[in-house]
Amino acid sequence: MGVMFGREMGKSLRDSSFGDTDIIVPVPLHPKKLRKRGYNQSEWIARGVAEALDKPMDTKTLVRRYFTDSQTRKKNYDRWENVNYGFELTNSDTFAGRHILIIDDVITTGATLEACIQAVLSATEARISVATLAFASA
Repeated sequence: MGVMFGREMGKSLRDSSFGDTDIIVPVPLHPKKLRKRGYNQSEWIARGVAEALDKPMDTKTLVRRYFTDSQTRKKNYDRWENVNYGFELTNSDTFAGRHILIIDDVITTGATLEACIQAVLSATEARISVATLAFASA
């Protein structure tokens, strides 16, 4: 389902400023959470977007630094505090001077995406766009 939704998202983004994206990057899960869950929903969506936009997907450069509790039942500030500085780049040169499209499944407060953006901004002259399938109010 994630790939199918991602393809549809990618089709709708193709003729916009998202069309000049260089690299599609899903919001990463910590390896411990990935092992427990068995999949990263944002990665499946990103696969569909990458396919529709005919762009490469990178799952190695943006990583989650430490394991955090679920954001589901947290209040706004607690969500931000839970992920603040929680992401980093393994090699900032990979994103330097590139247009990075970060994909997430749902945006609630934006705390996770903000933390991802802060990490990507460590790459020289990186441009960042964000796309999500859904928006939920906090």
